[in-house]
Amino acid sequence: MRKWFARQRAKGELLNVFKIADIGNYYKSGDRERFRAPKIHDIAFNYDDKTLRYIFTLPNGVDPKLVRKKEYVFRQVFGKNIRLTGDLKKYTLTIFAGELPDKITYNYSDILSVVERDKIIVPIVAGRSREGELVVYDATNAPNLLIFGEPGSGKSSTLHSITTTLIQRYSAEEMHFYMADFKMSELNVYEQVPHVKSISYLARDLAPALEHLKRELERRGELLKAHKVRHVNKLLAAVKRDCPYVMLIIDEFVMIRDKEIMAQLLQIASLGRAYGIYAILSMQRPSHSILSTDVRGMLSVRMGFRTVDLRNALMGETPGAEKIGKDQPGKFILNRDELTELRAPYLDEEAVERILAKYKTDDWRNHSYTQMSTLLESGDTDVPTIEQEVFDDVLD
Repeated sequence: MRKWFARQRAKGELLNVFKIADIGNYYKSGDRERFRAPKIHDIAFNYDDKTLRYIFTLPNGVDPKLVRKKEYVFRQVFGKNIRLTGDLKKYTLTIFAGELPDKITYNYSDILSVVERDKIIVPIVAGRSREGELVVYDATNAPNLLIFGEPGSGKSSTLHSITTTLIQRYSAEEMHFYMADFKMSELNVYEQVPHVKSISYLARDLAPALEHLKRELERRGELLKAHKVRHVNKLLAAVKRDCPYVMLIIDEFVMIRDKEIMAQLLQIASLGRAYGIYAILSMQRPSHSILSTDVRGMLSVRMGFRTVDLRNALMGETPGAEKIGKDQPGKFILNRDELTELRAPYLDEEAVERILAKYKTDDWRNHSYTQMSTLLESGDTDVPTIEQEVFDDVLD
C-alpha cells in the first residue's frame, strides 16, 4: 500500500509539471474544454541507485520541441539533478536523489583497484557517478575517445588523469605515446618521459609520426595474418613484445587543416583497435567543419564538459553538457552507449609533474620512434606461426 501511495504521489507531481508547462493538448467535452496530458507508462523507484524514473509519451499533435523548451519547469519542480531523454514522442525522465561529489582528487590506488577488479587492459579513467562508483573503461573495447569543453571545464585535467594512469600502469616498453599539442602548452610536461615517442607542436611535425603509425598498422596486420589471430593480445608473448600498446593523443584537434594528415589519422583510428593502437582527440568546441561524418563514425566514446550552447553539446553527442555551470568544473556527460553524468578526478599540473618526475630521463629525444620493419620488408618471408613457435619452445 505504501508503494502504491508513493507511485500516485510521483504521478501527480509529473502531471503537475505537464499542466504548469502546458505540455499537452486541449479537447472539448460537451461545453467544457479539457486538457490531455502526456501518458505516463511507467514509474520506477530504484532504491540502490537513488533514482526515480518516468517513461511518458506525448499526445499526437504536441510539438516535441516544447519538451526541451519547457525543461526548466521539470527542473523547477524536481530539482537540477534530472536527465530528460527522448525524441518525437517517447521520453524518459530520470530524477537523481544523490548528488555528484563537489570535487574528486586523483588517486591512482583507487583506480588500480578498479582496473584489477574488472581486469581492464587499457584503462581510461572517466570519473565518479552520483552513486560513488569510480568509472574506468577499457580502450580495447572502446578505442577512440573525444574530449571537449570550454576552458576551465576540466577537460585538460581529465586528459592528464588518463595519460598519467597509463604511464604508471605500463612500462615504456609496453605503452607508447604519440602526442600533438598545437597550443604548445598542454602536453610539454610529458617531455623526457620514455613512454612518449613523439610530441608534435605543429601540424607538419605530426605528419611523419602518423606515417610511421600507418606503417606500423601494416606491420601488425601482417603479424596477425601470419599468426592467424584477430587481435595483438592473442599473439604469443615473444611476438607481442614488439607490439606495445600505442596511444595517439591530439590536443586541439581542430587545428588540423591538412586533408592528407586527416586522412591518415582517420585510417589509423578506424583500423587501430585490433592492432592495439588507440586515439584520444581533444578540443574546445565541436563543429560540423571538423567533426565530419567520417570522424564521428570512428569515435567510440565522448566526454562532454561544459559547452557554450546546445548546438555544441549535440554536435559532440552529449546533450546536457550545455547546462553544466561555470562553477562546476570537472562535471561532464559521458556518452558510452548511454549518457551518464560524472565528476572527473582533479589533477593539476604540479601533481602531474610529481607523478612524472620518477619516469623522466635526460637522454630522452623527441620523435625518437624507429620504424620497425616487417619481416616481409626485410626480405624474410618465413614468418613463424604459433604452431612453429610452440614447437621451438618445446625443443628448447
